[in-house]
Amino acid sequence: MSLNEAKTPSRGAAADATLVGAPAVAEPSRPHHVGRWIAALAVVAIAIYLVARPSSRPAASAGKAAGKNAPRAIPVTGSAATTGDLGVYFNGLGTVTALNTVTVRSRVDGQLVRVAFQEGQYVHQGDLLAEIDPRPFQVQLTQALGQQAKDEATLKNAQIDLERYRVLAEQDSIPRQQYDTQAATVSQLEASLKSDQGQVESAKLNLVYSKITAPISGIVGLRLVDVGNIVHATDANGLVVITQIQPITVVFTIPADQLPAVLKQMKAGKHLAVDAYDRDLKNKLATGSVLAIDNQIDATTGTVKIKAVFANDSRALFANQFVNARLLVDTLRQTVLVPSAAIQRSPQSTYVYVVKPDSTVDLRNVDVQLTEGDVAAIRQGVAAGDVVVTDGVDKLQPGSKVALSMAAGGAPRKAAS
Repeated sequence: MSLNEAKTPSRGAAADATLVGAPAVAEPSRPHHVGRWIAALAVVAIAIYLVARPSSRPAASAGKAAGKNAPRAIPVTGSAATTGDLGVYFNGLGTVTALNTVTVRSRVDGQLVRVAFQEGQYVHQGDLLAEIDPRPFQVQLTQALGQQAKDEATLKNAQIDLERYRVLAEQDSIPRQQYDTQAATVSQLEASLKSDQGQVESAKLNLVYSKITAPISGIVGLRLVDVGNIVHATDANGLVVITQIQPITVVFTIPADQLPAVLKQMKAGKHLAVDAYDRDLKNKLATGSVLAIDNQIDATTGTVKIKAVFANDSRALFANQFVNARLLVDTLRQTVLVPSAAIQRSPQSTYVYVVKPDSTVDLRNVDVQLTEGDVAAIRQGVAAGDVVVTDGVDKLQPGSKVALSMAAGGAPRKAAS
């Protein structure tokens, strides 16, 4: 008999014994049975927790690392390409030159009794500048007038005698020679009277010259002679210097290679505009036009001189002032314009970064036609409306994600959703 079989009858016997009143064996209570199941479940839950806890930490760390490695948008500044006109300028160094500069001198000798101008004053042609003592010239005029009156009286007497001699000569009462001598005397007196008239006019002119007036309109410089000094017509320094400033000219130079383009426009009858800027080339002082081109090229510098005239209404230009001249030779019409800061150069090409609608950048090779100041004209490579990067270019690569902010004057473009 097997062990299982031996145990089975014993269970049956126990049952029978119970039925016949034998003492019953006590079975475990049900609450104890449920408690064992709860304890087992708690052990299983703790085991699951302990197994799951260490594995969740690497997963969280991996997620954070992935977030850190994700590419960030690069902040850049951009500007939209536009269509417009761009002038073609030739730049040259120039000097402001007065059309007329006059050293005012006295035309007569005498004592300076009055100065009628203020240093640095703008005077007009004919304005009184100074006055020399006129009394000596008034005396000379009086003497000349007296001599003239005397000679007029003598001439009248000689003319009367001539008429008498004519009648007597016709009657053969006097020799013909006497009549001829009287006629010659009358002619001499007439000549003397003309000389007297010249002396009168000279005295009047000296009286006029005693008042010194401005020969041209312009600005007077510093006074060179004070009141009370004796001035002479032969003085080298003069009384004051007047410089004409309206209009005024600027003489500047350009390379000889640029001369054909200028001559072409001049032969076509165009008036070429010239802008005068200050030494730093920041502030425009005046605008004028080309007046003349020199007739030869300077062989030592390879440049040619050009003279431009300016109305100078604001009086911003002064004689001998150093300026930068910008000669407008031509104008590019309806060309694509971008900020020159967007133009990048490499040994292989010239390029710009263009911001695409998905906020990524694309490198495009461009053909720059002209760069003028902070604006560049593009022949091909960029179309009007394209947004080019002007700041933050050094961090970019093709396909980089960017956070775009438009420069002043540029319209922002929405990224595609």
